[in-house]
Amino acid sequence: MSDMARLVAALDDLAAEGRCTTYGVLAAQIGLEGGGRISSLTGMLETLMVEDARKGQPLRASVVLGRASGGLPARGYFMAARALGLYDGQDTGPAAVGFHASQLQAVFAAAG
Repeated sequence: MSDMARLVAALDDLAAEGRCTTYGVLAAQIGLEGGGRISSLTGMLETLMVEDARKGQPLRASVVLGRASGGLPARGYFMAARALGLYDGQDTGPAAVGFHASQLQAVFAAAG
């Protein structure tokens, strides 16, 4: 199974369980190792965000939170969402909280 397939399966499981995780825990869970593992993970998550946006689906990357981001994904999540035209706010603050909450709720609802 490819890294991307393991990532999708892990995100789908988290969504179905209504749970979030951190980048580090997810990287370990899908078997990414080494110094660039978080960078590799975020690259895969951003690719998945493009796919989700293209399909009109909620962003599955929403279930991944930064360890020091106050309950939000890392900055790259918001940067990617802006690049996709889905979000036009800051990386922190009320707009970020609201956008993330709406995406997370939609991901959980879609997982049923």
